[in-house]
Amino acid sequence: MAPRIVFMGSPSFAVPVLEALAGAYPVVGVVTQPDRPAGRGSHLRPPPVKVTAERLGLPVFQPEKVSAPDALERLRAWAPDVIIVAAFGQILPPVLLSLPPHGCLNLHASLLPRWRGAAPVAAAILAGDTVTGVTLMRMDEGVDTGPLLAWREEPIRPDDTTGSLTERLALVAAELLLDTLPDYLAGRLQPIPQPEEGITYCRLLKKKDGRLDWSRPAEELERRVRAMTPWPGAFTFWEGQMLKVLRAAPLPDWVGEERPGTVVPLPDGAAVVTGQGALRLLEVQMAGKNPLPIEAFLRGRRNFIGAVLE
Repeated sequence: MAPRIVFMGSPSFAVPVLEALAGAYPVVGVVTQPDRPAGRGSHLRPPPVKVTAERLGLPVFQPEKVSAPDALERLRAWAPDVIIVAAFGQILPPVLLSLPPHGCLNLHASLLPRWRGAAPVAAAILAGDTVTGVTLMRMDEGVDTGPLLAWREEPIRPDDTTGSLTERLALVAAELLLDTLPDYLAGRLQPIPQPEEGITYCRLLKKKDGRLDWSRPAEELERRVRAMTPWPGAFTFWEGQMLKVLRAAPLPDWVGEERPGTVVPLPDGAAVVTGQGALRLLEVQMAGKNPLPIEAFLRGRRNFIGAVLE
């Protein structure tokens, strides 16, 4: 008899997982976050998982709190054998963790125990990690502390952003789940405790995390630009206006007398002096304007060279 599965997830990372799961097992219900205001008009926007679930013809439930009595009643009515979680966005209460006979399994976008927490992909890029991956674990009451079932590595490319790396990890997660779930449900695979060594944590990103501190080394700032793409975006200020830095490249050996934040000319563009080296600007965007390659941005903005960015 096929297992009854409930899926819980919200952002685009969870979409390939849901699609793969629904193609192989009976998904009796999908739980995702409520629609939220987004964009300039603050119109309600459904989470990507809701859009996918409706396309697949699956029942969708969007509780404000999954721990609320009515939410737990709905989940009990679905009578899942196992709950699969991928970037859901809410803490599961103990009563829910113990509801399915096979427990709740979570797909986490890092190689646990490294980068427990809410923003593991950005954290890995920021730290300069060369490899990350996806871990499938059985959830417990801690934050990403549950025992491990399986994991799969994925290299971090030199030009990876959080967006591009997340897209690849989502495909890795879907494949890992389908490869692992049959053995787990059949009792042929037992969870193992996480290692005590190598534990690191990361917190939820905030808008202010995108601000570039020009006193930091150029290589670190370049990683921040990639880690903050697509959200919250890396930015600085020029003449009181926000300037987004969309793409950049480090010049770690650059040496000059200018103070950090000073824009200096290059033969084919511009760079910003940093605490160590300089950061070459490749693509930027003024608030309310279109993104521009630095060469196009400099046309008509001659006062940009020599300016001090804040």
